[in-house]
Amino acid sequence: MAAFSRELGIDLGTFNTQIAEGSQILVQEPTIVAIVTNEMKLVEYGTTALGMLGRVPEAIEVVRPLRNGVIAEYELTEKFLSILIKKVTGPTIFFRPRIIISVPYGITSVERRAVQEAGLGAGSREVNWIPQPLAAAFGVDLPINTPTGNMIISLGGGTTQAAVISMTGIVSAETSQVAGLKLDDAICAYVRKKYGLIIAQPTAESLKIRIGAALPSEEEKTMEIQGQDQVTGLPRPASLTTNEIVEALQAPLEEIAATAKRVLEKTPPELISDIIDRGVALCGGTALLKGVDKYLTVALGIPAYIVDNPVTCTVEGTAKAFDILDLILRSQQS
Repeated sequence: MAAFSRELGIDLGTFNTQIAEGSQILVQEPTIVAIVTNEMKLVEYGTTALGMLGRVPEAIEVVRPLRNGVIAEYELTEKFLSILIKKVTGPTIFFRPRIIISVPYGITSVERRAVQEAGLGAGSREVNWIPQPLAAAFGVDLPINTPTGNMIISLGGGTTQAAVISMTGIVSAETSQVAGLKLDDAICAYVRKKYGLIIAQPTAESLKIRIGAALPSEEEKTMEIQGQDQVTGLPRPASLTTNEIVEALQAPLEEIAATAKRVLEKTPPELISDIIDRGVALCGGTALLKGVDKYLTVALGIPAYIVDNPVTCTVEGTAKAFDILDLILRSQQS
């Protein structure tokens, strides 16, 4: 049976979940589900459920089963994974797949076990795990199997993870809960304070994607939004500019830079010199924020660059990890 078993890499993220096999991305879905509240019955998932956010009656609740990169709703995570795995493998109970799931660096053994048990409950016959920064480094083909320093910063939806990697192991790393969703929260808070408008996370995300930036821009873009007046409760429009979004994002961006600085402070000098020569690789969906590479270059004093596949590199590296699974398992036991 094992000879026919499929090997799937899964990047189970706070905001998006992806499944890859070999070099092929098979599934990309938002990590979100819609449930009937009284029955805890899952009625929609992924893109469809995301479109229901903030638009459903009280009988239905739209839930993100992961928070800050770890499982917050175990049963919903298991059901969500089961749907995605069946989408890839079909409904057959034979030849259940082996999977490797990427997890945030530094999570507890209890949190890792929850991920493994969710994977088994979702229909896999064997579940292993890999830290997300290591998986991302595999996915962008950094020379991490050599005794040289490689730094990668994964800017995700729920976590920011900065790591220095050498000899296929993490030398120093840190995980922060300030990431893409916190950037959205900062925009919501800014709009509420400056304009007296309440907006939801999807609107804030749209502002971030369409006109947002990490640094001030001479070519400002403008976007009009609709919000709820916090005094009257009635709808009211507002027009925001790129530089206003830049101002709103400064505090969370400073915390992201501080996370990377703390990792560099814990890194041996010999590896620092390698990182200065090679630069800092940036990946994750939040790496697509305009100018974030220039912002971190200035903040760290080391060139930062966005990798060619920032959104998919973690799941691609997770799928590649089957090639060196024995090495990964040995490092987890040490």
